[in-house]
Amino acid sequence: MVFTYAIEHMEDDEESTKSIPPWVELEYAHMRILAGQNGHVQFTHLSKSSCDFLNTAFASSKENSLAKASCHQAGIINLLADTGIPLNKVCLLDPKAEKELSPEDGDGRFEWFLFGGILGDDPPRDRTSELRVLGFPTRHLGPIQMTTDTALGVTKIVVQDKVPLDKIPYVDHPTIRFNSKESVEMPFRYIADCSEPRLPPGMKKLLHEDLNKSFDF
Repeated sequence: MVFTYAIEHMEDDEESTKSIPPWVELEYAHMRILAGQNGHVQFTHLSKSSCDFLNTAFASSKENSLAKASCHQAGIINLLADTGIPLNKVCLLDPKAEKELSPEDGDGRFEWFLFGGILGDDPPRDRTSELRVLGFPTRHLGPIQMTTDTALGVTKIVVQDKVPLDKIPYVDHPTIRFNSKESVEMPFRYIADCSEPRLPPGMKKLLHEDLNKSFDF
């Protein structure tokens, strides 16, 4: 079954570029890798400049293994109305949901999986609450906060690959080491690749650059 993963964008544009921050760009690009070539990732509620920027960036990626990506200025409710998808076919990934996501949720119960804002806030700001009130059925991904791309990747593994949440290898709050003297601890849960966190391509370099900027006076 082909699933759609919708990201209701809630990050502010950067003042200097009037577009999405670089780390958001890396996470959004990573989602296309994690969703796989049969997936479809819908980015909604974008500013015009961010929408144009992402469309250009995605158009330059020609790899067949990537999920299809679509960018919209309209919010999720308008997109669902335009595509004829009923709310009960959309699962909102909500840290406060009573039920955890299970492989059975990919057996026709849901067609779309919705992520509100950037789930990787630290501390969490519960921006999912803006979507919770709209009445979507909900599921959670466990007790530990994930980045948005990780949450999408975990969802795909559960509903498409049929791996239960507790059977997925994770690494929690990993320390990213750049050299013998520089490192940064990430306050999130990640999918593990041989005990290493599955980061977006380019993220380690960006983290190192941001770390160095913090020491510039």
